Amino acid sequence: MNIILLSGGSGKRLWPLSNDIRSKQFIKIFRQDNGEYESMVQRIYAQIKSVDPAANITIATSKSQVSAIHNQLGDNVGISVEPCRRDTFPAIALATLYLKDVLKTDENESVVVCPVDPFVEEDYFKCIKELSAQADKGEANLVLMGIEPTYPSSKYGYIIPEETADSSYVKIFKEKPTEEVAAEYIKEGALWNGGVFAYKLKYVIDKAHELIDFEDYYDLFAKYDFLNKISFDYAVVEKEDKIQVKRFKGTWKDIGTWNTLTESIDDNVIGKGVIGDECHNVHILNETDVPILAMGLSDVVISASPEGILVSDKHQSSYIKPYVDKFVGEVMFAEKSWGSYKVIDVENGSLTVKVTLNPGHSMNYHSHKYRDEVWVVIEGTGRTLVDGMEQKVSKGDVITMCAGCKHTVFADTRLMLIEVQLGDEIIASDKEKFEL
Repeated sequence: MNIILLSGGSGKRLWPLSNDIRSKQFIKIFRQDNGEYESMVQRIYAQIKSVDPAANITIATSKSQVSAIHNQLGDNVGISVEPCRRDTFPAIALATLYLKDVLKTDENESVVVCPVDPFVEEDYFKCIKELSAQADKGEANLVLMGIEPTYPSSKYGYIIPEETADSSYVKIFKEKPTEEVAAEYIKEGALWNGGVFAYKLKYVIDKAHELIDFEDYYDLFAKYDFLNKISFDYAVVEKEDKIQVKRFKGTWKDIGTWNTLTESIDDNVIGKGVIGDECHNVHILNETDVPILAMGLSDVVISASPEGILVSDKHQSSYIKPYVDKFVGEVMFAEKSWGSYKVIDVENGSLTVKVTLNPGHSMNYHSHKYRDEVWVVIEGTGRTLVDGMEQKVSKGDVITMCAGCKHTVFADTRLMLIEVQLGDEIIASDKEKFEL
């Protein structure tokens, strides 16, 4: 089974745990049996593999998320990288061509596209396998998953099937109507469009050629910056007459706000926090080392990270985005392919960062023009390379790099550093990379 997972967006509605680099699907909030936490992308990836261990999974994402994906899923996961954000139709077209031209998948094979961030259980992936099998038959150009709605919502597209059977041809597809119109659709037996659908590769490749002038994957990738922003639903689904839908009656939640997210996690407290006995329906998600105490509260979410602190009524948390846009600045936490970093102090002329490298990984070999750096090893063992000179390092060692010198560090075990950047101009763009 071929699957394209759509991983995009900045997840500002889950600020302060999400930002432009660390989208909501990378927040570790789902407790596993061993007591550790996993993210949405880790959870859905593992669920797919449990249902179909041989599934060919490709993640369509922006280049800013590639490091986080490798950090959480490893280096062997397939990734179709969007050079910039151009909405779902260009992303799906590029990923489909990636399957054909890079992975050499036959264009007559089927692929299922689904978002990376719904909260679902195993029956969802069994339905996905059925979608793929239905697409293989070639009876329709698109096979959609139709989710039975629980209320009239303007957030989703609506699928009105011709019949009430589990599988049916589609009579009408409408994208995101008003709540009043949605209520009328539901009376007619409409289903939510959860963004899950299957098709044969050739179908979308042909649609892409109709709308875009390109030759193959590599040519489309080169022209990607100039493509029009348009969703797959508007570009393809609303114009397609030959569509089937398969009903899904199982667990499905669109985790896009703090309200829906807190309904889907097991723990009321993640991180350092205490909720008083008199509280009701309160959640604390704390990524800082500062403890949080909640008392006398109801229906409230409290979330804290190096980016900021949110204290909100759960219903009102859905309207966070305009406020976040006013003060979101420098990214204070990010996952990289080699590990992660967290900004812990900002002063005039200095920036202090806690850096964690995974075993067997290293930073890029690089230099800075305008700043000096000092590394203090606080955990683990590894090796530094400074202007070509290699030395072993362990807990308590201090390494100083002057502006202009080339440097990197290799982690033999899990390696943690405190990095102090010193200079009058400390900016992210002040970095030149070199080959080792």
